[in-house]
Amino acid sequence: MPDVMYPEEQQQIQTICQRLAKDSNAKAVLLIAKDGQTIADAGETGHLDVTSLASLTAGNVAATGGISKLLAEKEFTSQYHEGERTHIHISLVHQRAILVVLFDERSSLGLVRLRVKKAADELGRIFDAVNRKAQSHQAPSIFSEITDDDIDNLFND
Repeated sequence: MPDVMYPEEQQQIQTICQRLAKDSNAKAVLLIAKDGQTIADAGETGHLDVTSLASLTAGNVAATGGISKLLAEKEFTSQYHEGERTHIHISLVHQRAILVVLFDERSSLGLVRLRVKKAADELGRIFDAVNRKAQSHQAPSIFSEITDDDIDNLFND
């Protein structure tokens, strides 16, 4: 996930999450940074402890990454958990963020996977654009103007 998020891209991300929730007939959608911070959410999130769910999901993904290393796998890019009433589909988005879809009997795993793939591709393009924008807006370091002579003069006084 980029270190910087611009309002325009944040709105695009929110729109993608809202569309994913609608198109997959999901209860809720969360986009989470790998550190567990919520980037965006959509759907029925009012009754959820989004902060705890995001943090626990990030921990789950990190643990699964450890399992993949033990098994000499590159990475498990998606997970599915089936509950009695709520199912969870978790996927990595371009190794930068975690997309979580909560759904029930109103939807199916196949539909969720199909819609997640499209949303993940769109999110990846936005992340790339944010990174390009952030690199083009980087201010020069304050230390770039200091010369060796300046440092020598500072300590010779």
